[in-house]
Amino acid sequence: MGLAIELAARNVEADSGGPFGAIVVDAEDGRLLGVGVNRVVPLGNSMLHAEAIAVMGAEQRVGSFSLADRPRELHSSCAPCAMCLGAIHWSGVARLVCGATRADAEALGFDEGPVFEESYSYLAREGLEVVHGVRREEAADVMRTYLERGGPIYNP
Repeated sequence: MGLAIELAARNVEADSGGPFGAIVVDAEDGRLLGVGVNRVVPLGNSMLHAEAIAVMGAEQRVGSFSLADRPRELHSSCAPCAMCLGAIHWSGVARLVCGATRADAEALGFDEGPVFEESYSYLAREGLEVVHGVRREEAADVMRTYLERGGPIYNP
């Protein structure tokens, strides 16, 4: 989680995108497989969320459209939006670790879309473990810094 938060903070400091970072790691050997930061605004593409970029990088690195062949984890500096939650499910990762919460993102004005408690129940039934609130305050501080620096809220 520390790296995901650091990536988000660096993205904010460099004014190169939104306040979100994510990584994919191999749960067995700890190998870093993919990293991502939010690039929606600078690249003009609503799909370029940190989680999506991290998953794309990991899939490219392992040479497969699925990460399900061995236990892999996605660590996200914030609980994923609806789009990313779907992408995470389809990626095949076994575990999702979240920093800041949906409420933290929405308090700044971000729209996280239709993510419900049932969404997480569904993922649990499908075998995806989800952990919330890891280093929450540190991750939420990055988001607040983004807003204080005048970062745009691009999906209200």
